[in-house]
Amino acid sequence: MAKHAETAGAWGIGAMAPPFPKIARIEELVEYCETIAAAAPSLPFYYYHIPYFNGVNFSMLDLLKAVDGRIPNFAGIKFTFEGMYDYHQCCLYKNGKFDMLHGQDETILNSLVQGHTKGGICGTANYNGGTLVEIVDAYEAGDLETARERQDFAQAVINVIARYRGNIVAGKRIMKLIGLDLGLNRVPFRNMTQVEEAAMNDELTVIGFFDRCNKI
Repeated sequence: MAKHAETAGAWGIGAMAPPFPKIARIEELVEYCETIAAAAPSLPFYYYHIPYFNGVNFSMLDLLKAVDGRIPNFAGIKFTFEGMYDYHQCCLYKNGKFDMLHGQDETILNSLVQGHTKGGICGTANYNGGTLVEIVDAYEAGDLETARERQDFAQAVINVIARYRGNIVAGKRIMKLIGLDLGLNRVPFRNMTQVEEAAMNDELTVIGFFDRCNKI
């Protein structure tokens, strides 16, 4: 897939660690990334740190130190985890040598306050992207009160989807509710029932989601 991405004109590639067999040592993770990155040497490679999915939870600062000078096209990390200290240490490593992309919508404002965040990839952006952009815009304008309110709202939306099996399951059904039916989830992900969809719709209505969400 990395080779195909390079020939197809992609601007970059990325990969997360496999859930099975579970990677047990930093060196194993480095070799895994090295193999994929080497298949498309002209493209920047990003490692996707998301322990919730694969149970691989090493210090990402240790990963940066291990790949530095070894994987020439290692560009950075999409960091989707609660460990903000480790994230910040990665941002500071060698004066920001690597591109640290923030990946947890619940803590966007936290990462901005810490500083050095170079960008983000947001899981709820398809239906709540306007709010996420407003967090950044308000913070950059020095309006912390608005930034906090937008972050609180983003978390309120996430609290709802967390009650309906998370962004992959609930998020896809939210896209249907705002006008873009993306069909059913493939196995092993479960699909929401009509009763669950109605209940989630009610919860989103209570928090004012449909007045603030992305419009299709």
